[in-house]
Amino acid sequence: MNRPGDAPPFELGPIRPVAEARSLLIRTTRGCPWNRCDFCVNYQDMAFSIRSVADIERDIEMAADYYQGHAFAGCFLQDGDSLLMPTEDLVRVLATLRRHFPSLERITSYGRAATMARKTPDEMAAIAAAGLNRLYCGMESGSDEVLRRIHKGTTAAQIVRAGQLARQAGIEVSEFIIIGIGGRELSREHALATARALVQIDPEFIRVRAIGVKQGSRLEQSRQRGDWVLPTEDELIREQRLLLEHLDGVSGYFSNDHAVNLLMEVEGQLPAAKDDLLAKLDRFLALPDEERVQFALGRRLGHYQTLDDRDQIGRREAVARQVEQLRRQYPGMEDEVCHALRERVV
Repeated sequence: MNRPGDAPPFELGPIRPVAEARSLLIRTTRGCPWNRCDFCVNYQDMAFSIRSVADIERDIEMAADYYQGHAFAGCFLQDGDSLLMPTEDLVRVLATLRRHFPSLERITSYGRAATMARKTPDEMAAIAAAGLNRLYCGMESGSDEVLRRIHKGTTAAQIVRAGQLARQAGIEVSEFIIIGIGGRELSREHALATARALVQIDPEFIRVRAIGVKQGSRLEQSRQRGDWVLPTEDELIREQRLLLEHLDGVSGYFSNDHAVNLLMEVEGQLPAAKDDLLAKLDRFLALPDEERVQFALGRRLGHYQTLDDRDQIGRREAVARQVEQLRRQYPGMEDEVCHALRERVV
């Protein structure tokens, strides 16, 4: 029986998707089997390994005892790629999980496209039947050139095949897109090619993330060399708009569900919400230059959450004072300040 404040007696990994904040966490693998993406620092200095079924099942049993009957609705399998497990092993783990946590409505995992694409339709169907019903997939981009430059280790064709394979098996697909990952040079190609890939998959969720160049990443080194140029806040919104504009026929939920994004209010079910989402992006872009700067800095400093927050006089005045102070400290560096604040968001 656990006591309040006790550390869990089972193994936990370092990250999980935002949408799994209230989920049970069970670690099936350690690290990421690829671990070479230029933008990522999540698994640095961590060798990838697949945990034994016996160890995972022991953790599930200990978690059941630790949580004492808590009715979890969701479970996320950590770390970077549970589908790299042999299918029969993953199916066995899923059965054990459902036996000890019968309240689970959703079992999810990250899924790397190159791994997913190697599964047969029968294997994916078996995994779905065993209870895994959502995969979080780091598409990042649908452009082969962007994928090559960021060393993603996969192609647009693999990404599309993986997403289609999962959907055909009855597994929900949640695609992560990094707005700005192509830099200024490949912004348009990134947006349009990503839209084309998403149209072919038609995932249940499209989760966009504004680029934040992490310290110690290879992308930071590319930026320092001048090989990759960071888009401005305005350019990130324009890129997102171009992506959204070309999601013709997509029926999933479009989401800015992470604090790294400037306009978290831009979310809704496609295609019905598409015009409304475009209007919200256009509302920001239509602001005078200074108003856009004020909102971006106010949002990054935590004063604003939505564009409507600008209507509150107290907030506007607080933002104006802090922006003036920042300009004295960092003249002409508004976008650098925004990025520095954005990069700190986990």
